[in-house]
Order: sequence, then C-alpha cells, then structure tokens
Amino acid sequence: MTMQSKHATIEGHKAHYWEAGSGFPILMIHGVGPGTSIVGNYGPVLEPLSQQFHIFAMDLIGFGGSERNKNRPFFDVDLWVRQAEAMLALMPAGPVGVIGHSMGGAVALKVAARNDRIVKLMTSCTVGAAYPINDALNGFWSMPADRAAMRKAMAKMMYSADGLTDAVIEDRWKLLMQDGYPEYFAELFAEPRQRYIDSGALSDDEISRIKAQVVMLHGRDDQPCPPDLTTLVLSRKLPAADVHLLGRCGHNLPRERTAAFLDYATALFKSA
Repeated sequence: MTMQSKHATIEGHKAHYWEAGSGFPILMIHGVGPGTSIVGNYGPVLEPLSQQFHIFAMDLIGFGGSERNKNRPFFDVDLWVRQAEAMLALMPAGPVGVIGHSMGGAVALKVAARNDRIVKLMTSCTVGAAYPINDALNGFWSMPADRAAMRKAMAKMMYSADGLTDAVIEDRWKLLMQDGYPEYFAELFAEPRQRYIDSGALSDDEISRIKAQVVMLHGRDDQPCPPDLTTLVLSRKLPAADVHLLGRCGHNLPRERTAAFLDYATALFKSA
C-alpha cells in the first residue's frame, strides 16, 4: 500500500500527514521528543494498518514534516488538540478511530472528550495524568549534543537498546538538525519541564466525556512514563477501558512489540 504524503493548512501552519488504505478511518498521533515524527513512532505499523484501514497519520505542528509553531509557547497541547480536530474534518464523514502514543495519547483522549465521532480509541504508553518528571523523561526532552547523546537518551525509552539501529538514530538526527531547529527545540522544551507533563493532564470533566471504546497498551518497563503513574491512573477513571501491560517493553511500544500492537489494533478497529 502506497503512503501518500500530504499537507493541510491548520491555523496558518503547513501541517504534514500521511494517508493510505481504505475502510474504517483512523487518525494516528505521535508523541514528542528530539527528532520525533509519525514515522519515528509508528514506522513498522503504518503499512500493515493501511492494509486493513484508512489511516491518516499526522506530524504534530513543530515535528516531522510539519511546520514549526509560529506562536509561543511552542509546546502547545491545545494547539495539537485543535490540529487533530482539523484532521478529523478532512477525514470521511461518520464514525472514526484514533490511535495516540505518549503525549499523542493524551491529545487523543482530549479530542475524544470533545468529539463524539470518535467511537474507538487506542493509546500506547500514554501520558495524561500529572506525575513528577523523572530523569529518563527529563533527559529525553533535553537537546542532545550529538548522536551518541541521543542514543544514550533514547536507550532509556526501550526495554532493550538492540532496537536502536543506526537508521533510527540517523533519521531522528536529520530532523533535529534542520536549519534553526536546535534553537527551536531548546525553547520548545525549555526548563522547567514538569509543566509539559502537567499540560497534557486530563481533567475529571474531560475524562467523564469520553464515550469511545478505549483500549490502553503500555510497556511494563516504561521508564519515562511508568504505567502505574499514567495509564493505570487514567484507567481507574475509565472503568470500561481495557488495559494491557506488555512485558519486556519500554516506552517505544509500537516498535518494540509491533505484532502485539497490530493484534490489539485489528481487534479494536475491525469491530467498528
């Protein structure tokens, strides 16, 4: 299945997304970090999903192929929520699904609280509950001095660093080294970084308005976003949500446990 690279103008920003496949439409939202993109988070699952569903995989404004945020603060969860809503308007009419990873999971949940079109929602290693920032996440959200520093920070994202191939590092490094981006990134993730976790937290009112069927996946060994401080906290307020903790898996679940990710996604969205 050929992935089509497309752009849409959203609040004056040129926003990039990939579209492919047919069938039940699914919006995919990635997390945030150095050199992050929709392909960076979801690379191994995009084509398999597109063989069964109509996927719209977006780069958040400020990341991947999307334009940088023109307005401060650059780290703007509300903007990303509105970007996701604008993407929903570009998708076929009727019920849709959403997949969100890490901060993208929080964005997905916030959008689901605002839009009844979303009937199915899957998160992986999501945030969305306020918790004290730890060294693993603080280090990942810091500007790496070089590829070696990026590799060291990203190693804490995974259960096993074996998955950190040279290609993965190089792809992220290229995005990070675009003209003027190091300076942009430094302000995007300026300290104190606790505020970025807090900005992604859902209120009880938001959680109460989520009517979609929810499936939550999380790596049992996730260091930056521990499941007991994130997914498990949220799931207590979503009593109908199904929660799956995956063993030998860190934060980069779609790449670390690709087959399991696809199995859960297929089971959820095929029933739409």
